[in-house]
Amino acid sequence: MHPLIITCAITGAETLKSKQPALPITPEEQAQSAKEACDAGASIIHLHVRDESGNPTQDLNRFEESIQAIRSAVPDVILQISTGGAVGESLQARMQPLSFKPEMATLNMGSMNFGDALFLNSLPDIKEMASQIYSNQIVPELEVYDLGMLETTFKLLDQGILKNPLFLQFVLGVPGGVSGDPDHLDYFLKYAQSKVSDLHWAVAGIGRYEFPLAKLAIQKGGHVRVGFEDNIYLEKGVLAKSNAQLVDKVVGYAKEQGRAVATCAKARELLQIQNS
Repeated sequence: MHPLIITCAITGAETLKSKQPALPITPEEQAQSAKEACDAGASIIHLHVRDESGNPTQDLNRFEESIQAIRSAVPDVILQISTGGAVGESLQARMQPLSFKPEMATLNMGSMNFGDALFLNSLPDIKEMASQIYSNQIVPELEVYDLGMLETTFKLLDQGILKNPLFLQFVLGVPGGVSGDPDHLDYFLKYAQSKVSDLHWAVAGIGRYEFPLAKLAIQKGGHVRVGFEDNIYLEKGVLAKSNAQLVDKVVGYAKEQGRAVATCAKARELLQIQNS
């Protein structure tokens, strides 16, 4: 198996500081959290930013401050900008941070109910976002929440809108998408591997699904995302003290199964990331 790539989603757009006091909000806090996560074994930092009040924002100055702070703290880390933003943000606002040319960016593959909100990603918007990502020589991580989004992925690959090699992120457990039932992961994986052989994939299990799905992904040759965006608990009823604790737990699973953890350099090689 390839070495395990661990992504850490350090902040997100929905997690509240009142629920997780260790949530990094300021650029300085995000840089420190990113360094701790990378020291623990993460090679990709998935980035949303917040304003001074802790609210999600697409403000370019805030993105620039956080990117510079993280790059200063962890020069070799792979930065992955979220183009999902907060639910309800316009397409243009969500695309603006691509101007910083991060190594990676997320690309959501369809619309869905997201809890009580509606997360809109029309097919024309997906195509426009893909065009902007590729034109900036950024590697997309394709966010898949249900089977229809996976089918859309391969239709766009056939049309040349998306390009091989693909990096799929199965996001399981969001209310409105499929749950984190292991059977769902098996079905997604079987379908994807029937379409292409040149494929990297990862799982982001939301809430209580985070660690059970991390174990499965490690066993099956996939990669893993953890972090306060997805889950704030180290175990049931026990708040994690840092994002690094969540990463460290996944590293422990990898060691138990005899699977190496990818360095930032190895992750760049596996994902064919050229820019830095």
